[in-house]
Amino acid sequence: MTQTLTTHNLGFPRIGADRELKKALEAYWRGDITQNDLEATGRELRLRHWQLQADAGLDLIPTGDFAWYDQVLTLSATLGNIPLRHRKSHILVNSDHPIHEGCCAAHSTSHAQATIEACADIDLDTLFRVARGRAPSGAASSASDMTKWFDTNYHYLVPEFHPNQEFKLSWTQIIDETAEAIAKGYSVKPVILGPLSYLWLGKEKSENFDRFDLLENLLPAYKQLLQALADTGAEWVQIDEPILVLDLPAKWQQAFERVYHTIKHPQIKILVASYFGALGENLSTAINLPVAGLHIDAVRAPEQVLTLVDRLAAHKILSVGIVDGRNIWRNDLQKSLNLLHTAHTRLGDRLWIAPSCSLLHSPVDLNRELKLDADIKSWLAFAKQKVHEVTTLKKLLINPSDITAQQELTLSNNAVLARSLSPKIHNQTVQARLEAVQPEDAQRQSIFAQRIQQQQAILKLPLFPTTTIGSFPQTDFIRQTRKEFKQGDINAQEYEQKIRSEIAACIVRQEKIGLDVLVHGEAERNDMVEYFSEQLNGYAFTQYGWVQSYGSRCVKPPIIYGDVSRQGPITVEWARYAQSLSNKPVKGMLTGPITMLFWSFVRDDQPRATTALQIALALRDEVIDLEKAGIKVIQIDEPAIREGLPLRNKDRAEYLDWAVFAFRISASGVKNETQIHTHMCYSEFNDIIKAIADLDADVITIETSRSDGELLQAFESFNYPNDIGPGVYDIHSPNIPDVQNMVNLLKRATRKIPVERLWVNPDCGLKTRRWPETEAALVRMVEAAKILRDQVDKNQTDASVKELADA
Repeated sequence: MTQTLTTHNLGFPRIGADRELKKALEAYWRGDITQNDLEATGRELRLRHWQLQADAGLDLIPTGDFAWYDQVLTLSATLGNIPLRHRKSHILVNSDHPIHEGCCAAHSTSHAQATIEACADIDLDTLFRVARGRAPSGAASSASDMTKWFDTNYHYLVPEFHPNQEFKLSWTQIIDETAEAIAKGYSVKPVILGPLSYLWLGKEKSENFDRFDLLENLLPAYKQLLQALADTGAEWVQIDEPILVLDLPAKWQQAFERVYHTIKHPQIKILVASYFGALGENLSTAINLPVAGLHIDAVRAPEQVLTLVDRLAAHKILSVGIVDGRNIWRNDLQKSLNLLHTAHTRLGDRLWIAPSCSLLHSPVDLNRELKLDADIKSWLAFAKQKVHEVTTLKKLLINPSDITAQQELTLSNNAVLARSLSPKIHNQTVQARLEAVQPEDAQRQSIFAQRIQQQQAILKLPLFPTTTIGSFPQTDFIRQTRKEFKQGDINAQEYEQKIRSEIAACIVRQEKIGLDVLVHGEAERNDMVEYFSEQLNGYAFTQYGWVQSYGSRCVKPPIIYGDVSRQGPITVEWARYAQSLSNKPVKGMLTGPITMLFWSFVRDDQPRATTALQIALALRDEVIDLEKAGIKVIQIDEPAIREGLPLRNKDRAEYLDWAVFAFRISASGVKNETQIHTHMCYSEFNDIIKAIADLDADVITIETSRSDGELLQAFESFNYPNDIGPGVYDIHSPNIPDVQNMVNLLKRATRKIPVERLWVNPDCGLKTRRWPETEAALVRMVEAAKILRDQVDKNQTDASVKELADA
C-alpha cells in the first residue's frame, strides 16, 4: 500500500493582501460603511483565503482563524466571557449572588433566564467596545487590557475572570464560519484556543482568587462548542495549547489529562497544537493526552521530532510544524526532508506536515513584491509560499520522482547556497567594530544620582513634569505629503518645507497645552522601525509585507538580511529644527536596538545578540550626534524588550544580559547632562524589573492605564532607582481620560516612588489618534499634573509620600 500523509495549516493571515480588513474596520468605526458592508468584506476574505489554501493542495484548511479584532477576544465572546460594562445592556438580578463582570458570573440555577439573556447580549459592536472602549453603537466604556501574544509582536485582548464565573456558548462566529466553509466544499479543521491556555492568558479581576479555580466551570462551554462544531460536519478540531511550551506549575500541568478526558467528543477528533518552543518537561503530559493527534514546533525545536516519533502511541497522529510561521525565510527543503524522512518511514500516514504555527505572523504573498532585490527575494517566502512549501514537502516524501517537486527542491538548494555565499550579507568594517567593543562602552560617566542633579540644573523642570511618548497624529496632510514625495510629485525641498510646517505647528500646540518636555511629532516617519531601517545598511523593505499587530493596526516589518551600520545622521536635522522653535527641551526620538531587532524579520544565520549589538552601535552614533546638535533629552524606545524574553526561565538570563548590554551601548556615549529616556508599553515586565533598572535610563515611561495600574505593582515591590512616568491614559481608545482618574493613578505611584522622580505622560505614542481628542486628553493630563503640584505645595513641598497618596 502506498503511504501518504496529511498537510494542513494552523491559521492564515486575515487582514488581506491589501489590508482590506483593516480598511473596512476603520471605515465602519468612522461610520463610513454599514455593518453589512464590513461583514461582506470579512466573508470575501475568508473565501479567498480558503480557496488559496485549497489551490495549493492542503488537505485540511483552518476555520476559526478569522477574527474581527483578535482570536482570543473571539473566543471570549464564544464562551460568553464579555465584561458587563461592554454589553448592550446590563442585566440586574436581585439576588444575594450579584453578577460579576464576566458572562453568567455567580449565577445559581434560579438565574437561568437571566443567564440566557446576558449571554445573548453580545454582538459585533460588543467586541469593539471590549477592544477599543467604543463602537459605532452603544456608550463608551473602558477597554479591556491588551498584551503580547507570547514572544510575538501580536497583541491579544486579555480575558477577565471573577470568582464563581460561569460560561456558556454565546457567540457563534467560529461555528458559522466552519459551516460556511463546509457548505462551499472545503475540507476543514476548526481552530480554537484550548481551555488551559485560555485561562492562563487571562487575569483575575478580584482579589484573593485564582483563575485556575474556574476550570471546571469553563469545560461545559467547551463541550457545547465541540458539539456545535460536530453538528456542522467538522471531523477534526485543532485545539491550541501553546502554554505546553512554558514552565508550568504542577497543578496546571496535571490538569491537562483531566481536561481532555472531560471535553472529548465521540464525533470529533482533536489535534492538540503546541508551538513557539519545545515541549520540554511537558512532553509526557502532551503525548499522554486522550486526543487523536499532537502538533509540535519543529522550527523552534527540531530536536523533539524523533523523540515524539519514538514515544507517541501507535494510534496517534504527529503533526510536524516544519515550515517557519514566524519568519519570512525560505524553507530549506532538503534540510526539512532529512528530518521528515525518518518520521515518515516510522509513522506512515500518521505523519502530518504543517507550518510551525499560525501564518498570522507572515505577510500574505511574496509574488506581489516587484521592487525587492532579486537575490534577497529568492531567499524569502510569505504565507502563500509557505503553504506551497508544505505541500511540496509532501510530494517529495511520497513521490520523490515528481518533476515539479524536484524542480522546487533544486530552487531551494540553490537559494540556500547563494544566500550563504552572498557578499551582501557580511561587512568587515561592522564586524571589526563589534570585536572592538569593551564593557566600559556600556557605562555612563556617573551614576544616576549624580547625573540627575546635573540634568535638572539644565532642564529646570517642575515636579511631575509632563511630556508625551513621541508621535503625534499622522494627519491626512502628512500622509499625502509623504506619498507625493515618494512618488516624485514634490521634490526634497518641498517635502522638507511641508514637514517643517507640521513640526512647527506641533510645537505651538504643545506649548499652548502647557507640556514641559516637547517632541517634534515624528511627521516625517512612516513607522518607528521602518523609518530608521530605511537609513541603515543591512535592511531590505517590502511594498506589501503587512502583518497584523492588533485589531486594525498593521505593521510592515523590514527585513534584516545582512550586517547593520548607519549610513549617516537620521534624525539630527529634524530634532535641531524642532529645538530651535522653543525654549523648552525637545526630545530626540529613536527606536532602540532590541525593538529594531524584534520588530523586523531578523536574519537567522547568526545569533540575535550579534545583530542587536550591530544595531546598537549604529544608534550610538545617532545619539552622540543628537547631543552634539544641542538636544538635551533623548528617548530610545524599547517596547519590545519584554517581547524578546525567552519563554523558558532557563534561557532568560542570557537574553537579558545581551539585551541590556545592547541598549546601554546605544545610550552610554553621552555626557551626564544629557538625559536618556526609554519607553515600554503593553508588556508584562514585572518579572524582569531588575533588568529594566539595569538599562540605567534616566527616565522610563510605561503603560499603566489600560491594565488598571497593574504594572505599578513591580515598583511597589522593587526599589526602582531612576525616574519613571507611569502612563496615565490609554491612547488606544478614542475616549478622553478623566482628570481624577489620572490623579488617582499617580497618587498610587507615590506610595513607592518619590514625587520628585515621577513624570506624567500618556501610555504610548499618539500617532493613531486625531488632533481634537489628542489635545483634549493632553489638556486634562496637564491639569492632573497641576493638581498634584498644588497638593504637594499645600504640604510645603516636602510632604511625605503617604501624605500625598492620602490627599
